[in-house]
Amino acid sequence: MKNISTCLLILIFLAFTGQSCTDDFEKINTNPNSPVQAPITNVLAYVLSDFNMNYFGVIGDMNEPSTYAGHLGKLQYIDDSRYMFTSTNINTLWTVIYRDLKNAQAIIDQADKTGSKNMKATGLTLQAFILQIATDRWRDVPFTEAFKGDAGFITPKYDTQETIYPAIVTQLKTAADLYAAGGTDVLGEGDLLYGGDVKKWQKLCNSLRLRVAIRISNVSPATAKPIIEEITSAPATYPVLAANTDNAFFKWTGSSPYIEPWNANFMTRDDHGPSNILINSLKQLKDPRLAVYAKPAPSDGEYRGVEIGPPTSPVISLYSRIGPKFREDPTGFSPMMRYSEVLFILAEAAQKGWKTGAGTAETLYNSGITASLNENGITDATVISTYLTGSDVKWDNTTTKLYTQKWLSLYKNGNEAWAESRRTDIPVMPAATGSPFTGHTRPPFRYPYPPTETTLNAGNSASFIAEIKDNFWGKKMWWDTRTVTN
Repeated sequence: MKNISTCLLILIFLAFTGQSCTDDFEKINTNPNSPVQAPITNVLAYVLSDFNMNYFGVIGDMNEPSTYAGHLGKLQYIDDSRYMFTSTNINTLWTVIYRDLKNAQAIIDQADKTGSKNMKATGLTLQAFILQIATDRWRDVPFTEAFKGDAGFITPKYDTQETIYPAIVTQLKTAADLYAAGGTDVLGEGDLLYGGDVKKWQKLCNSLRLRVAIRISNVSPATAKPIIEEITSAPATYPVLAANTDNAFFKWTGSSPYIEPWNANFMTRDDHGPSNILINSLKQLKDPRLAVYAKPAPSDGEYRGVEIGPPTSPVISLYSRIGPKFREDPTGFSPMMRYSEVLFILAEAAQKGWKTGAGTAETLYNSGITASLNENGITDATVISTYLTGSDVKWDNTTTKLYTQKWLSLYKNGNEAWAESRRTDIPVMPAATGSPFTGHTRPPFRYPYPPTETTLNAGNSASFIAEIKDNFWGKKMWWDTRTVTN
């Protein structure tokens, strides 16, 4: 009322000066202490923390993707690992995806308005990163109409994975070229991933391009090969993660509520342990990461992995727990992408005969293993050499060893490990024996859609929901070319 009365008084004055109150009405009625639009760097901070809190935490990773990928098992409350899902959790994860995709779009849009090349490239990169995880989890999801609620698209149509992946390719290429153009704007304090280091964001962007390309390399090599060869032929223009110091590790402060999610869970319960598939693989390979990835079982000091999704709850004292590096540090990390992953991607590309710059498939494979060992504190040259020359590890030009080592290196990134295990079928994993859904020979192909999509967007979701069998199987990912699975 005060502002309106003020404007009326001003109108009387302006009648004599030929000016209009409406010219400054928005300015007059704006409280500078309550901004309508958050600073763009604050939005960046929110998306980074919100997504990592949820998708590298308990319900977004530990309970399901990391168990589907064969890295973890459940010691207590084992229903998740037996595919007995909680609908509210799925609703939450779906909400997080679209909340963060929408906020990433706000970063992009605002950066466009201000001509902020670096911030726009970062928004595009982050949005593409989130979108790939979304489509790799649900396959076909709303995208092209998903951020147009203000324009009346309150029930967005679904886009198929076959169209989403090319969109991700285009988006990351746009971001890569923006970085290469050399913007002068700063990312600000909201860059909680790289502390404002635009060069490292540029490396992450191009590394994500490699991830996208290798994911579709078996189903669309004509698309994948040029992406990889463009990046590797112009390293100055399109740099990638080049050392463990470039790792896209989201570091947590350790103060509530910003406690590393695996640790936050550990402080109140102890439901997870390394799986028998992981522990047995590490033992067979005489892998020095065993003592880093796991703790010995309390009962007898042996490293023993738990079965994933058994019919009954295990005796928890018999099984190993997750290593302290990954679960007992409140200031720990959420691994969005690793340097070792880049090396394994390039090794696979080289094995296909594609141009990858310096290095053969063998040298890139060995470098990938070495990077992973170094990341986990294993730096002794003799230990590394002994491991690389072991009969079960030494390069033999087969994808089995390559895929196994990549899978091992992805520990604590259940989203990526699950995607890769579906793409490669390495290691081969059976469906959970305690699952109520019988007749399946592999862990889930996909994730159930949230109930809200049935109730609020039925017209668009119905045909896609119909393609699912037993909530987790049915139509596979576009890039999942396995033929002996069910």
